[in-house]
Amino acid sequence: MPSQGKKRIAPVWLMGLSNTTFGLVSGFIVLPLPQMLAAQGVPEVKIAAVSAACFLPGFWTFLLGPVLDIRFSRRWYATLFAVLAGVLLTVAVLCRGHLLWLEIALMLSYTAAVMASNALGGWLAGVIPEVAGAEGDTSNHEGAKLSAWTQVGTFLGNGLMAGLAGEALRELPLGLAAVLLGALVVLPAAIFPFIPVRERLLIEATGSVLGQLGEGFRKLFRELGVLFKRQEVLLALALFLAPTGSFALSNQLGGVAADFHAPEAFLSRIGGMILTVAGGLSCLLLPVLARRVKALPLYLGIGVAGSVFTLLLLLLPRNEWTFAVAFLGENSVQALSFTAAVAICFATIGRNNPLAGTQFSLLTAATVLPITYMGVLDGRVYGAAGLARMYLVDGGLSLAACAVLAMVMWKLGRRLGDEVA
Repeated sequence: MPSQGKKRIAPVWLMGLSNTTFGLVSGFIVLPLPQMLAAQGVPEVKIAAVSAACFLPGFWTFLLGPVLDIRFSRRWYATLFAVLAGVLLTVAVLCRGHLLWLEIALMLSYTAAVMASNALGGWLAGVIPEVAGAEGDTSNHEGAKLSAWTQVGTFLGNGLMAGLAGEALRELPLGLAAVLLGALVVLPAAIFPFIPVRERLLIEATGSVLGQLGEGFRKLFRELGVLFKRQEVLLALALFLAPTGSFALSNQLGGVAADFHAPEAFLSRIGGMILTVAGGLSCLLLPVLARRVKALPLYLGIGVAGSVFTLLLLLLPRNEWTFAVAFLGENSVQALSFTAAVAICFATIGRNNPLAGTQFSLLTAATVLPITYMGVLDGRVYGAAGLARMYLVDGGLSLAACAVLAMVMWKLGRRLGDEVA
C-alpha cells in the first residue's frame, strides 16, 4: 500500500459529494424560489424571469476561470466561493420582500456556487492519479467514479434543498431559516481538508495581487495557445459543443405534458422523483461502463443510445405513463452523459496542469451551449409541427452529430483515444 493510503484522505464517494454546494444553490432556484415568490403574490411571468436571470451566470462564469489558477490553491478558492454562496443565499432569503435585491443576491450566490464547483473540478483532476495509485486502480476508472459522485452530489443537493427549504421557510422564523439554509450550502466544504492538494498554479503567491494578475493573464494567453493545440482538448470541445449529449428534449417534456394528458400533480410527483433519485442513480452507472469502454467512445455511445430512445418514443401511445417513461429515459441519459463529460474533463486536465481551473470551466461550460440551442430549436419545431416532428428533429440531429464525430475520432486514430481515455 502506498504511503498516501495511510494519510487522512476522504474516500472517492465523499470527495465527489463535496460538490453538493452547487446542487443546493441550483436546487433552491428550481423549486423553493418559485414557491416563495408565488406565496408573496408575484406573477408567474415575473417568477419565470427571475429564475432565468439567476441561472444566467452558468453561461458566462467560465470567463472567470483563469482567476482559479492564480496565487492561491484551488482548495482555497473552492472554500471561499462555497462560503460566499452560502452567505449570499442567506442574504437572498432575508431580502425575499425586495425582489430586485433578492434577484441580485441569488444570482451572485449561483455565480459563487459555479466558481466553487469549477475550482473543485480543477483540483480533483490532479488528485485522481494519487487516488488511483492508493487504490491499485486505473486513473480512467477512478476518474469515472469521482465524476459520478460529483454529479450525485448535484442531484442530492437539488433534492435536499427542494425538500428542506420549503419546510424551513414555513415552520421557522425567517432569520433562522435563512441562516440554516446558508449554512447547509457551506457544509460540504467540511470535506475539503480531507482531500489532498496536488496541483501547480499558473502564478504562485508572490508579489502584489495586481502584478500577479497581469503576469497571470500574460502567461494565460501563452498557455491557452498551447492548450488549443492539443488534439484531445479540441476533440472534447467538439463533442461538447455538438448536440451529441444535450438531450434537450428532457428540458422540453415538462412543457408538452398536455400532449400526454398528464395532470399537473402527476407531473410534479414523477418529475421530482426522477430528477433526484433516478438522475443520481444513473450517474453511478458510469464507473461500471468505464471498466469496459474508454471515455470518448463511451460518451458517443451514450449519445447514440439517447438519440435512439428519443426516436423510439414515436412508437409509444401518448398517455401519462408514456410521459413518465420519456421523462425517466431522457433525464437519466442526460445525467449519465454529463457525468461522462466531466470524466473526460478530468482525463484531459491530468496532474500538475497550471490551467486546471480554466480548462475545467471552459469544457463544462461548453456542455451548456447545445442544451440551450437545441432547447430553442425543439421549442420552435414543436410550435410549428407538433410533438412527433420534435422527436424526429431532436433525435435525428443528435444521432447525426454522433455519427460525424465518430468518423472524426476514427480518422484521428487509436493514439488519441488512448491519450484521453
